[in-house]
Amino acid sequence: MRAIALGLSTVVATVSIAGSALAGEVIAGVYAHDVTFLGEAVGLGAAGKEGGANIHLGWRSDRIDGFPSWLSGPRAHIFVSGNTEGDTSYIAAGLTWHIPITDDQRWYVQPGMGLAVHDGYDIFPDWREPGISPEEYDRRIALRSERIEFGSQILFEPEIALGYRFNDQTAVELSYVHLSNGQIFHQGKNEGLDEVGIRFVRRFGG
Repeated sequence: MRAIALGLSTVVATVSIAGSALAGEVIAGVYAHDVTFLGEAVGLGAAGKEGGANIHLGWRSDRIDGFPSWLSGPRAHIFVSGNTEGDTSYIAAGLTWHIPITDDQRWYVQPGMGLAVHDGYDIFPDWREPGISPEEYDRRIALRSERIEFGSQILFEPEIALGYRFNDQTAVELSYVHLSNGQIFHQGKNEGLDEVGIRFVRRFGG
């Protein structure tokens, strides 16, 4: 939770700077936490164990020049996602690509990829450890049906959004975010997390 608190402070500071000096977008949203239907459909191993909602707060930059042509001007993003019931929260940062899909450019899709650090469980404590109390034994057993075992504290964070821009300053997005280790940061446990939600976008500067 210290890492999440530090990340929240960083994002709030970044958002404040963005609002007063930098061109970019503030993003804020509410997400259903640990949904299963999308992860199951694409084989990403969703767990469906945790509850509550996650509140996202973050910032997204303008297009960044200097990338190879095949990367086509990405935008940097950073956000904190806090769970309302004390389940998994996380910090994520990465790149997104803004792709208009209508002639007036109001409708767009925005795929992205980043990395996340979470405050949940990478590996559950061993319930077979000698000398633990009955209460601790019960707690460790219950974790297996109540929390996600990610396998790693560092996770991949692919995402995609469908957005509609009302005007130059304001947009709304239907957003999907996935977290998993991809069997790269860890071999074995990889339960993963899927979130789906609505986020609002407010542009500052530029």
